[in-house]
Amino acid sequence: MDALDDADLDLIAALQLAPRVPLNVIADVLGSSATTVGRRLQQLQRRRLVRVISTVHWSLITSGNPYVVWIRCEPGRTEQVAAALQAVPEAQSILITTGDADIHCTIYPLAGTDARRLLSRDLPSIPGVASLHSELVLRPVRQGIDWRIGRLTTEQAAALSQHGLPGTGGEPRTVPPLSTTEFEVLRLLFDDGRISAAQVARELGLSRSTAYRVIQSLLDGGAARPRVEVEPAAVGFPVTALCAVKVQPRHIPSALDALSRHPSGRFTVMVAGSSALIHHGVFRGEDDLASFVTDELGALPGVRETAMSIALGVLRRQWIDREEDVLLGERRHDILARRTAGGPAEGTG
Repeated sequence: MDALDDADLDLIAALQLAPRVPLNVIADVLGSSATTVGRRLQQLQRRRLVRVISTVHWSLITSGNPYVVWIRCEPGRTEQVAAALQAVPEAQSILITTGDADIHCTIYPLAGTDARRLLSRDLPSIPGVASLHSELVLRPVRQGIDWRIGRLTTEQAAALSQHGLPGTGGEPRTVPPLSTTEFEVLRLLFDDGRISAAQVARELGLSRSTAYRVIQSLLDGGAARPRVEVEPAAVGFPVTALCAVKVQPRHIPSALDALSRHPSGRFTVMVAGSSALIHHGVFRGEDDLASFVTDELGALPGVRETAMSIALGVLRRQWIDREEDVLLGERRHDILARRTAGGPAEGTG
């Protein structure tokens, strides 16, 4: 894969901050032209290195909180097990890892999923699985949508944030019930975070004004949060580390807060399991990771023990299959098919 140049990286950084901002605004901030920015974005999308999607509020697609899952495989069967996991729609991310487990994945119990059966029977019965360990996510404090590559100046970031586009802030605790029309628009935003009102209107047979109003309502209410999906290794962060941290209970809030603000974080959660906290971070190299362990983790009060795994291969993030940093799959469009309009699923945090 050809390396991305500085202009490509600046464009990705701008889209991370403002995924729905018009390209002429991004061009002004970056000192380029709208034509050049548009051409670069098309090239990145054609090379399948970048997609602008939307994160949908958990309660609209799941019947409960996610689980983090570690799988140990029989010798020589890791790739076979990983391939089988790619056929599991509940598997939102799949990584082949070092350490005590061979595979790490996050499992989202989609609407209609029997989580107990999935975790206790279906996944353990995959040929080649030797053992499985799962932990329930209790409290998420950081997700991949919050991660930035950090290239823009303070002035550039401020210029983009002035547009105040909805859907790019923190995830709300709850979202209002959705009508049938809102849910159909949400499905389009799920796959294309930059979809326009005109495109939605054509796709669903709505008036342009209705399509615009529904899009804004979904973004304002937090049902959809636009984001850029790019494999971190493609933009200079080749090391993905999965850190399980045992922390004394009274120190969990402060540790969560500190890790949620660390620039490496793509997935930081409190879990019910052998570890109190899980932190997935991406790093520019081994030295960067070593400094994080000694200077950041080492400084957290109440930490009793840490266990770390490194991703040897990333097969899926955000329901998008990938290989060698290229975004492959179109599986995302199936995820919302199992949820009908009407409101949040019961039991979802």
